[in-house]
Amino acid sequence: MAAYRRLLQTRDIAQSMSHKGNCLDNAAMESFFAVLKSEFFHPNSFDSIPSLKDGINAYIHYYNHQRIKLKLKGLSPVQYRTQSLLA
Repeated sequence: MAAYRRLLQTRDIAQSMSHKGNCLDNAAMESFFAVLKSEFFHPNSFDSIPSLKDGINAYIHYYNHQRIKLKLKGLSPVQYRTQSLLA
């Protein structure tokens, strides 16, 4: 929508879509945000924005370094990506 793109541009916000507007470009991030909300945000409560930010940072570290995924052969994302470096 042209009006929406102009509004984003006036506020120096970069639109997060391909030039064709392909929704699949954001599929990986949308999936992560769904997991973040279901595993971290909804089960917890936060006293302040800084505590929310700290919690999100801790969750992202957990997600990348400790949370195992069956699609990644039972490894965390970091373990899966670095396994070939260790061989």
